[in-house]
Amino acid sequence: MSLKNGLRMLDFLASQGEGAGLVEIADALAMPRSSCHRVLAELVESGYVRQLTEHSRYILTMRMTSNGLEFLSLTGIADIAQPIIERIAARTGELARLSLVDGDAIIWVGKADGQRSGFRYDPDMGHAARLSCTSTGHAWLMTMSDERAAALVLKQGFGQPNEFGPNAPTTLKSLFGFLHAARVRGYAMIDEVFAPKMSAVAAPVISGSRCVGVISLAGPRKRLTAEKIHEYSELLREAANELAQLSNMAGFPSRPPLGKG
Repeated sequence: MSLKNGLRMLDFLASQGEGAGLVEIADALAMPRSSCHRVLAELVESGYVRQLTEHSRYILTMRMTSNGLEFLSLTGIADIAQPIIERIAARTGELARLSLVDGDAIIWVGKADGQRSGFRYDPDMGHAARLSCTSTGHAWLMTMSDERAAALVLKQGFGQPNEFGPNAPTTLKSLFGFLHAARVRGYAMIDEVFAPKMSAVAAPVISGSRCVGVISLAGPRKRLTAEKIHEYSELLREAANELAQLSNMAGFPSRPPLGKG
């Protein structure tokens, strides 16, 4: 199996919640159907993909999720961060998230929902945040130069305007406006940027001279108003400082970025 083709296939299937058929996968990846079938068979044999017999569609198993959670448990990041995230969620009543920098991306790895208890499926967990239009992305980008931020955003892309909120930036100039304001405030905030009728606020976790992660809050804009965002930003920045100090003690920042060493 070509490693590159196998990884491309896993990335594609990660975006297909109900799975996809052989022809659909082959066409999406511009692969010959015979080669696509061979790679799928090896992924099935390895336990990363299974075939739904009733529809002959292929779908991801929980193998990659399990591997990721195992890695996070070994680093101790989850144990350190979860109580902090839960405290923020409980005090604000909103969705609190932790994301970690992984090379040229920032990945959502933990959450606590102040409005709900128990298990809740979150399709964004384990995925890279959209840098151009999430508070998480802005909080990370604000810690670097405009040139570096532009390179990362252009690599990922702005996406299609109809996928996000009406205030989502679609050019570097408009994005830089968000980032410059965030640097002045010391935190990132968005209003109907990632999604209509939603707002969010985020603070970077700084270890030494680099950002290693971001803590964020998101909720309906009628509840998460500008006044509330300013109030909660203090909680987020305190939590970010706490997490930075604890992670320093745990040795996490001395590690290379996730999956990079």
